[in-house]
Amino acid sequence: MPARPGRQFLQVPGPTNIPDRILNAMHRPAMDFAGPGFMDIAIECFEQVKPLFGTEGEVFFYTASGHGAWEAVYVNLFEAGDTILMPETGRFSLTWGEMATSFGVGIETIPNDWRTAIDTNALEDILRRDTGHRIKAVLAVHTETATGVTSDVQAMRAALDAAGHPALLVIDAIASFMTTPLPMDAWGVDVVIAACQKGLMMPPGLSFNAVGPKALAATRAVRTHRDYWSWDARLGMEQYRRFCGTAPEHLIFGLREAITMLNEWGLDAVFARHARLAGAVQAAVGEWTRGGALEFNATRPDERSTSLTVVRRTDGGSAEDIRQAAREVFDVAVGGGLSHLAGKVFRIGHMGDLNDPMILGALAGIEAALVQTGVAHESGLRAATAYLATTAPKLTTRDNRVIT
Repeated sequence: MPARPGRQFLQVPGPTNIPDRILNAMHRPAMDFAGPGFMDIAIECFEQVKPLFGTEGEVFFYTASGHGAWEAVYVNLFEAGDTILMPETGRFSLTWGEMATSFGVGIETIPNDWRTAIDTNALEDILRRDTGHRIKAVLAVHTETATGVTSDVQAMRAALDAAGHPALLVIDAIASFMTTPLPMDAWGVDVVIAACQKGLMMPPGLSFNAVGPKALAATRAVRTHRDYWSWDARLGMEQYRRFCGTAPEHLIFGLREAITMLNEWGLDAVFARHARLAGAVQAAVGEWTRGGALEFNATRPDERSTSLTVVRRTDGGSAEDIRQAAREVFDVAVGGGLSHLAGKVFRIGHMGDLNDPMILGALAGIEAALVQTGVAHESGLRAATAYLATTAPKLTTRDNRVIT
């Protein structure tokens, strides 16, 4: 098959677009990872990543997907027979829970319809009733990649505090890291789990545990066997132990450039850009829903993610038809439904290295797919364009005259 012209719009919710600067930073020869040259780069990354998490605690790097970072939390904090509270949010909370079961960790949950955020009133009620403090930690997904719903971390912390419960607060921020504010220390989060292939704009392969002092103290009382995942083993300055083996050099080169880019933009500006692009996507989807065949999966507007938007098909057709047409005909790749949402939704990623025309181009391709597949909708491009135009910085001339 001949190569297609142009580039595909990558609007899946991870991996995301990799900027040329990061690709170029990685395009270099290998180094002696035990030598001072690489050691300096690695130490720089270990220190400079902390402000991205909003923590003065330790951040542990794993050459692994986000699932590896989940496992690291389990073996460092829990033993077989412990109990955790894991509110249901979607497919990824279920997968995280399945991992707990494999380690013999008991789970309490709060059922959820996969369309709304975690019920923090129910969370507080369960914690209040746990007077013996059997629950060792609350593990929650910040933004559920399967559903497009973001839950309120500050309200979770408030629920723990109101109940007077000593449980650790552990947050999966894989889909929200560097798209949505989550200042770990300020919000009283004990552990944040993240990965590099979404808001951090890198190839997959690095994941992180950001660990506060309460969690770091707790791990020393846990007897679960661990070696590769051990936080304690990675605390020494010996380079081999920091990575528990050969360092993923080229991912570290890319990480240093990603951190540099984020700091050049400013984190507040990064979060504002994600919120603005999400607003444009959601303005378009709001118009699409007027045709009666589509609706937002996240039913409450204030819970819709700034990382991705999940669109549900309601006319009895398959969302995979839309997804296939978008990808194969109009060169826009969007995510499919997971678990019991398979075939029912498509997922538009809007995180990482994106700008206004990239979003508008992607929306145009998806809308063309809706036309081709006969899905009833109202055009959303005008709404998205208007949203971006009205929220963009005002253009000024050289004589400081504002163009309106």
